[in-house]
Amino acid sequence: MTNRIATHGTPHAPVSAIKASAYRIPTDAPEADGTFAWQATTLVVVELQAAGETGIGYTYSDKSIVALIHDTLAECVLQHDAWDIRANWQRMQRQVRNLGRSGLAATAISAVDCALWDLKAKLLRVPLARLLGAARDAVPIYGSGGFTTYTRQQMREQLAGWLERDGCRWVKIKIGSEPDADPGRVELARAAIGNAGLFVDANGAFTPAQALHWAQRFSAQNVTWFEEPVSSDDPAGLRFVREHAPTGMEIAAGEYGYTLDDFRHLLEGQSVDVLQADASRCGGITGFMQAADLCDAFHVPLSAHCAPALHLHVACAAPRLRHQEWFHDHVRIESMLFDGAPRPVDGVIAPDLTRPGCGLELKTSDAAAYRVD
Repeated sequence: MTNRIATHGTPHAPVSAIKASAYRIPTDAPEADGTFAWQATTLVVVELQAAGETGIGYTYSDKSIVALIHDTLAECVLQHDAWDIRANWQRMQRQVRNLGRSGLAATAISAVDCALWDLKAKLLRVPLARLLGAARDAVPIYGSGGFTTYTRQQMREQLAGWLERDGCRWVKIKIGSEPDADPGRVELARAAIGNAGLFVDANGAFTPAQALHWAQRFSAQNVTWFEEPVSSDDPAGLRFVREHAPTGMEIAAGEYGYTLDDFRHLLEGQSVDVLQADASRCGGITGFMQAADLCDAFHVPLSAHCAPALHLHVACAAPRLRHQEWFHDHVRIESMLFDGAPRPVDGVIAPDLTRPGCGLELKTSDAAAYRVD
């Protein structure tokens, strides 16, 4: 490593500039899950410069974090060495202590941290997966969408497309906003996908007793994954559902984990069969790899939540990774606004190892129409 740095002439690479920008992209149709409805998604992109290279990172959050990045986090990285990612990450964590490390602050830190890792890999002129140390050369994906606002035809076409076009082995639909309609939607999904794996996601819509009732109903359609049957803030409730769920149905949660302790509580509480982590929320690449290490220590599989282009390289490095969520909204946004966004082949996505860093470049002119900061 030392020889490579010396060869590239950058033994020190202080971050010289930071830029954050927000883009609000409308959905292609109204969308909802068990606890929320939305018609647009906000993407916040961070660009860092050092030694003639530009690193890129991003998160899905709120435009308010643009000011947080410029006014609060910038001093934690500007003029500090881009090589020293852990030191930069720790400074950002301390900087938001009195603001609260979770929520918006965590998403802002995540975007900056991802940009730092991309920058470091570009300075070394290697793909990020190689820098992190790959455990696999491709990442299995599962199709994710099936919003509760969709018509039967919309859902049928979406699910079939993931199987036929992308080769997905599993698909996931949203449930919970109208529970009495969910058995029919699950039956429709099963009919559309045949013997492929079927997942459901309640986004914390149910009490433990309600969740167990629906889990038993869904088992007739061989649902093998029940995501957030109750809120992730209720690890005891998750454990109750996990301990009583039908045989063969895994309980998953963790997408709202912002700190390492959030993941530790779920794992120590034996609340999940599969832990989810989201690099755009949990402290970036640094936080995701910490979650991956916890999963390894607890012998629990890990699934990457949403933002597939952001996760691709780190997902290749996580030792117990099960799969990556191929979430409709983010797939659409990333293919629109990033050059180098991955495309599935036979149900997996693979990094382009001819491109340094995370392999992504923002299509600035295309993104400009959506800019809101």
